[in-house]
Amino acid sequence: MQYALTLQYLYNVAPAFEKVGAGAYKEGLSNTLALDEHFGHPHTKFNTIHVAGTNGKGSTSHTLAAYLQLCGYKVGLYTSPHLVDFNERIKVNGQPIPHQYVIDFVEQERPFFEPLQPSFFELTTAMAFKYFAEQQVDIAVIEVGLGGRLDCTNIITPLLSVITNISFDHTGFLGDTLAKIAGEKAGIIKPGVPVVVGETTPETRPVFEGKAAEMQAPIFFAEERPLVTPEYLADFVLKGTCQTKNLNTILNAIKVLSEHCGIGERPKTVSAALSSVVSLTGLRGRWEVIQQQPLVICDTGHNLAAWEYLAEGIRTTAERCGGRLHIVFGMVDDKDVNAVLDLLPHDAIYYFTQADTHRAIPSEKLLSLAQSRNLHGESYPDVKSAYAAAIGNANASDFVYVGGSSYVVADFLS
Repeated sequence: MQYALTLQYLYNVAPAFEKVGAGAYKEGLSNTLALDEHFGHPHTKFNTIHVAGTNGKGSTSHTLAAYLQLCGYKVGLYTSPHLVDFNERIKVNGQPIPHQYVIDFVEQERPFFEPLQPSFFELTTAMAFKYFAEQQVDIAVIEVGLGGRLDCTNIITPLLSVITNISFDHTGFLGDTLAKIAGEKAGIIKPGVPVVVGETTPETRPVFEGKAAEMQAPIFFAEERPLVTPEYLADFVLKGTCQTKNLNTILNAIKVLSEHCGIGERPKTVSAALSSVVSLTGLRGRWEVIQQQPLVICDTGHNLAAWEYLAEGIRTTAERCGGRLHIVFGMVDDKDVNAVLDLLPHDAIYYFTQADTHRAIPSEKLLSLAQSRNLHGESYPDVKSAYAAAIGNANASDFVYVGGSSYVVADFLS
């Protein structure tokens, strides 16, 4: 119970963006630098890899961590958001930070951070860096929280920077053009540090090239170096059409680590990491198969760029199953819900719902928006009741998909 109370305190004292949205966002690095100085600059005690981008950050970060683990390193992994338990955010060799550490950190450090009034993410980043230093990790894979330039993870100077891709998301904070968003993400490029960029557009590529030139940082565009083989694709346990491009980004990152950072590339180890990333790191919610007959899959894809891949994956999977398609669906209020709804299949039965977050679009509103697009279903007050209805209506040959938001998947897995 003490752990639950500690988390409740953290959410109340330092509101989380996932819970309350824009009100939790604090621009600038002043709090982060104050916390870092207070804890003795823990981020300087270990090597890092920094991962930014609109989509694919989680899959890329976890897979790189799995690879480094199999190479024999002690590996920290810092990602967000969590799906079931807060401690999923901070891991060492796949093991989440102990509950007791979180309790002790909050109790011992309250006198310092309460007057500072940091955001939830600023505080948890400081916790992660302190924990990794104390655990004496060799290297930590650090996922950017939001953007890059002003993200509180951006105090690190990594061995390698990775930017997966750029699409429209969090435009209120990052800008309303792809070039502006790319500029924020490119803020993680450091002097002389190699950077791998997964995917570009005519708008974003010049931004990355310009920043890399300014920083004298070697830049590698993964789309120019296709490294995905049928064998690697077969090994990769993360499925879904978007993962092929993620895989090419990951393989390019591993190649640059070998060529520029002294971390040797081992093909057998790469294959082993691709096939065991879930068991090694605890990654969940990426085209995750929950059960068969009926087939149940959930995915955390939550914005338009992700749904451009997901819609096709859902359609082909439904055709392969041969039965009816049931979709448990909810979104949050800072996404382009209308554009996503336009991509959804018309032949599905929908269970519109809302996750347990203030940012959730009310299920009745989703239903109304969907009906105007000739999508048919009912609204449900929570994910549990929506899924219960879907699974109750499904036959063995049907396909039940759960998604639309990381928070819908989190409630589902909980």
